[in-house]
Amino acid sequence: MNYPRVRRTLILTFFLNLCVSLAKGIVGALAGSVSMVADAVHSLFDSVSNIVGLISIYVADAPPDPRHQYGHGKFETIGTMVVGTLLLITAVVVGYEGFGRFFSGAVPDIQPLTVAVMVVTIGVNITITLYERRVGREENSSFLLADSQHTASDILVSLSVLGGFAFVCLGYPVADAIIALGIAVLIAKMGMEILYNALEVLADASAPMDYDRIDVIMQTTAGVYSYHDFRCRGKPGEIFCDLHVVVDPEITVREAHLIGNRVRDRMKAEVEGVVDVMVHIDPFFGNAGPAEAEKDNGDDRIQR
Repeated sequence: MNYPRVRRTLILTFFLNLCVSLAKGIVGALAGSVSMVADAVHSLFDSVSNIVGLISIYVADAPPDPRHQYGHGKFETIGTMVVGTLLLITAVVVGYEGFGRFFSGAVPDIQPLTVAVMVVTIGVNITITLYERRVGREENSSFLLADSQHTASDILVSLSVLGGFAFVCLGYPVADAIIALGIAVLIAKMGMEILYNALEVLADASAPMDYDRIDVIMQTTAGVYSYHDFRCRGKPGEIFCDLHVVVDPEITVREAHLIGNRVRDRMKAEVEGVVDVMVHIDPFFGNAGPAEAEKDNGDDRIQR
């Protein structure tokens, strides 16, 4: 992962989110629009998540040390969990605001400037969302992908505010509250999905892998009879694997070591996202040659 590029993306989106929040807050306060001010607070959460991202990415970029021998990559996942939590908080705030609109009876002073600010900030947020999503996919950054969903939730909230403005003008202010409650449910769903995916990484769930490519590597690496007990963990862009490789029992330890190195190097070079591979060498038990090894060793197969 190109951590400097991820950091630059977060710094840019931080300033854009801050400008969006200030614009909504100032104009919303002048117009007396409680929903627009609440939307400004939600946009401020976007800036907070950017700061969390900068901190977590900075820590995740640190090299391995005696205490964190596998590196610091999971700190990005922890930052992702913070974004998921912020989304759940946002859902509660938006839901509370929507519920309050049923009883407040307050009607905002909707002016062309109010609508214009909302439209412009929605456009900015769409740009931020698409940009973060693109960089996140290119760099396999779980935090940027989660943060793009956070920004997308801001778009939904802003659309609900605009929809509320429209229904107020049509004489149906209660529709504003209904829209807000629906948006709160969608944001909560986003937050739960982000938290679930982050927890899967922290719990060392099986990482997404190209198993067909691994089969090809094993079948075409000289000296490998078969393999078994394959395991992997991590997140996209930072996957750790270990496996047992079956070799000829008559070769020297040095030859077996070199075969293991070839397997490791090919997996790191040819399987996307793999950063380290632990290869355990097993001797082939039996009199069969390489062509019959996998047939005779029934357990020598991939464990998916």
